[in-house]
Amino acid sequence: MAAKGGKRGRACVVVLGDIGRSPRMQYHALSLARQVSLEVDIVAYGGSEPHSAVLEHQSIHIHKMQQWPTFPRGVPSILKPLALLIKPVIQVLVLLWFLCIKIPAPDVFLVQNPPSVPTLVAVKWASWLRRSAFIVDWHNFGYTLLALSLGRSSRFVAIYRWFERHFGKMADGSLCVTRAMQHELAQNWGIKATVLYDQPPEFFRPASLEEKHKLFCRLDKSLRKPLGVQDCTSTGTGEMLNKDINETLFTTLVGTDITSKLDRPALIVSSTSWTPDEDFGILLEAAVMYDRRVAAILNEDDSIQEEALWKEMQSGKQYLYPRLLFIITGKGPEKEKYEEKISRLHLKRVAFRTMWLSAEDYPLLLGSADLGVCLHTSSSGLDLPMKVVDMFGCGLPVCAVSYSCIKELVQVEKNGLLFSSSSELADELLMLFKGFPDACDSLKGLRNGALEMCSSRRWATEWEEHAKALILEVISKNLD
Repeated sequence: MAAKGGKRGRACVVVLGDIGRSPRMQYHALSLARQVSLEVDIVAYGGSEPHSAVLEHQSIHIHKMQQWPTFPRGVPSILKPLALLIKPVIQVLVLLWFLCIKIPAPDVFLVQNPPSVPTLVAVKWASWLRRSAFIVDWHNFGYTLLALSLGRSSRFVAIYRWFERHFGKMADGSLCVTRAMQHELAQNWGIKATVLYDQPPEFFRPASLEEKHKLFCRLDKSLRKPLGVQDCTSTGTGEMLNKDINETLFTTLVGTDITSKLDRPALIVSSTSWTPDEDFGILLEAAVMYDRRVAAILNEDDSIQEEALWKEMQSGKQYLYPRLLFIITGKGPEKEKYEEKISRLHLKRVAFRTMWLSAEDYPLLLGSADLGVCLHTSSSGLDLPMKVVDMFGCGLPVCAVSYSCIKELVQVEKNGLLFSSSSELADELLMLFKGFPDACDSLKGLRNGALEMCSSRRWATEWEEHAKALILEVISKNLD
């Protein structure tokens, strides 16, 4: 066991997940390095690239663990329970190797929860062996995520909850993402937590017209020609008309002047992890309803061929209701299932694109979009979707699924709207995009509210006010 010494000037951020898909923990690392001047070790899985601000900071050092392999198809089901028992044992050993041997001893471990098992166990043991403090950042409850697949009555869920609560209480300090979660931790878990709301860092902001044009040029091929799919945005190649004109679906560059096209589709962004706690079917059903209701409002003959309608749209004809282009970003287990459903929709005025963007391009996409849609429902009902925070940081209004504590974030009819069904979402799309792009006052009102919110709070300020004091206090007490 290491002897307790003086302050080491180091912190370790622990994520049993893809660090590139863990933005809050990336922001913690940046704040520990910038605002407390600590050397920061990140111990996490690889996969997606973190933001360049993390990669390029000289005081942040990333240590990537090997991912546990997924089950190959055809493995006998009788072996799966054995593998599920072996997996956390191997993960504990790997974590302890990194936390106790591979990295220098830190003043404090800051660990993301969930996952809880075996992360909290390994970090607690490591903090004891290295005489370091131990802080849990509660994003959600791990047992509620497990219950999505096993059911709340499962014995495994009960055991998981016991581990989560037992080792969570052993932490020297706790942060959490909402006041509702803070209350739950205090009342039913005996844990005192400080609320640290997610706030966007400085690189989430509205995009300039030049930034939008450059982004759409980079994405143009993916938007117009997605693997042979034909729809309302892929008809017409939109290739360069001549060497002086550079045209995308949304913008036109003539000489040095960039303009937004009046007949552009409305751009709607939804970020998803493609998991069961986000019902993507709601969005698909709403898209179908929008498509049919617009056709009915405009008294379109059902016999009109899609290709003929798309040629009219490509020629520059404007309609009372625009085409909608949904860009769905993210990775996850149900992505292929929903891509197959999308391919069978055959909609006249709605198109979908799925993609994974770099950490630098994702904020630009949000800053270039017209509306964000959030399908997050929360397994516990106590966390808030960080993707909505990012959207507000870019001045992007949001339509979000309604659940218990979402109103801590979304202010209805000020910066966004809530919906509980696909029909309600379709109604909101019709209301917001009527008269797009210039005569859609409701959408403009929500955007003004989102812009007002994005200028008021940022991650560095929130962290300085609510996390810094707790972390320094925990480190100081551990030295006594």
